[in-house]
Amino acid sequence: MAPATTLRVADSAIFVCDIQEKFRNAIHEFDKVILTSRKVLRAAAILDIPVVVTTQNRARLGDTVPELSSLYAADPASSGGDKKAKLIIDADKTLFSMWTPEVKKAFAAESAPTTAVIVGIESHICVTQTALDMLAAGYRVYVIADGVSSSNREEVPVALARLRAAGATVTTSESWMYETMGDSSIPAFRNIISLVKDTSADTKVALSSLLSSKI
Repeated sequence: MAPATTLRVADSAIFVCDIQEKFRNAIHEFDKVILTSRKVLRAAAILDIPVVVTTQNRARLGDTVPELSSLYAADPASSGGDKKAKLIIDADKTLFSMWTPEVKKAFAAESAPTTAVIVGIESHICVTQTALDMLAAGYRVYVIADGVSSSNREEVPVALARLRAAGATVTTSESWMYETMGDSSIPAFRNIISLVKDTSADTKVALSSLLSSKI
């Protein structure tokens, strides 16, 4: 059998929602959201999945945390060092939804991705409104349950239940990676396996810290 040449879930983009400095001490298990988001961005670099990043009122709430911003670049080929994910746009916003006019324009120009994969905060506000807007616009939406949170943890399972009912796929980071590949014969498989092994401890702590309040 010939090796697979395409992903099972093609034409995706990663949406990194408002993971900013000012939220470090305000969001439930914020550090675990970062761990999962790092893994997702590293997978995006391996699988050539582009990235959309937003901040909410950056002047007041700060930049995207450096643990994440170091993993993507507008021109990864010239960034040097380890491979980075390709950045479609890094946009500041006042809307709660990431699906702003500026993001729509940039996203549509990027070979028309049809699937959004969301990590970030807050689950019941910006993540929810982004997912609902993109579902309404006809996109397939994955919400990574071990990569989202809120200031009050009790908000999270309510938000995820609502998004499931609306048609979003709520799943885990590892499940998403394997579903995106779909076939162990694709060239990227070995690198993804290495990533899974490298982040296994992070995965366990993120799942135990975050999903216990969501499922």
